[in-house]
Amino acid sequence: MKRIALFVVTNLAVLVVLGIVVNLTGANRFLSAQGINLPTLFIFALIFGMGGSIISLLMSKPIAKWSTGAQVIDMPRNATEVWLVETVRRISHKAGLPTPQVAIYEGEPNAFATGASKNGSLVAVSTGLLQTMSREQAEAVLAHEVAHIANGDMVTLTLIQGVVNTFVVFLSRVVGYLVDSFLRRNDEESSGPGIGYLVTTIVCDILFGVLASIIVAWFSRQREFRADAGAARLLGSPQPMMAALRRLGGMEAGELPQNVATAGIAGRPGWMALFASHPPIEARIAALQQR
Repeated sequence: MKRIALFVVTNLAVLVVLGIVVNLTGANRFLSAQGINLPTLFIFALIFGMGGSIISLLMSKPIAKWSTGAQVIDMPRNATEVWLVETVRRISHKAGLPTPQVAIYEGEPNAFATGASKNGSLVAVSTGLLQTMSREQAEAVLAHEVAHIANGDMVTLTLIQGVVNTFVVFLSRVVGYLVDSFLRRNDEESSGPGIGYLVTTIVCDILFGVLASIIVAWFSRQREFRADAGAARLLGSPQPMMAALRRLGGMEAGELPQNVATAGIAGRPGWMALFASHPPIEARIAALQQR
């Protein structure tokens, strides 16, 4: 499944791995040894769910660099890199932000912004985008990514992901307890959760996590509209962003690795649109035309 989730896939992986560890080490037993305690379970789920999303947030920038092969520009080596760093610096200053790290990676046209805070963010651009777009169009894409940082999208996404994680963990264990109780309804000798609880919670962590990702993807699509609007404000006109989107609509946007997909620039057709991190380009252009 292509392009489903920087944050969503990383978070889901963290959530599932932590769930397996908790189950295998027996840490879940206090939740159901003497019957499930819903208030205790909810507190556990809140800590566990928010923990998974926070870990994903803290991992976002190093994983993005590693998975794309992005190279941070410490000292510009050519005119393109000089322009890139200066343009990001200028737009960031206009947005009231410190200059983020700027990186380039090899690939088809794409770009993303990530990082755990406004003071520790990264803007990365592909060589394909720099080679196929005009400076004005590329500047609009950079403004879009800076707008993501200015809007605090990664932190907001973390909070939303943490909330849905909480309900994933909570509901998975409730279902696991009910299934385990049903399977052992005639067994009065055993106590604590059994294999039914272990298997059911792991399966539900995955299934509910996928459903939760639809909610997170919907929010991600809304933040793209806001970032487009933010780019229009930073540039003083929606026209450059519209031109950049039209250019992107006429080319095949590069596929980002899954763990940075929600930070990229393209959407998905068909039923996979439910999982798309970005709206259709036509819808984004139409929204800018109404400004």
